[in-house]
Amino acid sequence: MNDSTIEELDRTDYRLLREIVADGRISDVTLGERVHLSSTAAARRRRILEERGMVPHYTASLDLHRLGLGIVVHVAIELQSQAEHQLNEFEAAVLNCPSMSYCSFVSGDTDFMMIVHVRSFEDYDRVYRSELSNLPHVAKIRSSFVMRRVVNRSVPPALFQGRT
Repeated sequence: MNDSTIEELDRTDYRLLREIVADGRISDVTLGERVHLSSTAAARRRRILEERGMVPHYTASLDLHRLGLGIVVHVAIELQSQAEHQLNEFEAAVLNCPSMSYCSFVSGDTDFMMIVHVRSFEDYDRVYRSELSNLPHVAKIRSSFVMRRVVNRSVPPALFQGRT
């Protein structure tokens, strides 16, 4: 998103976005009530935000702990080199890691950061051996187990500060 796009959003747009983030299934009637618009106006403005790519998709938030994946592991991966073909091969291979929910190419000493979800420490040992250690061009893998989640937001509240 460029700055000109940000400037095109008004306070009502930000109020709409805040409500949609809180409940992606919110009805147009309720959305309109919460932002002081008619349901028709709320629906129209929501559609415009979606068409402009401000809301690219909707998802459901699952409780992975209740679904048996109660252990979250942050995995830092360092590659043997940052040659383009090695980066591309790693990125293509990581898409086939079924235990991974997130992966980013990052700056600093680490090349990639991943989030892996497992059932147990024994399950992580299996994931480490069968998924992570088989990724191409890996020089080092560092794992950090999440002890307690403190904050888990899909959008930082700062986005809405002073805009709603």
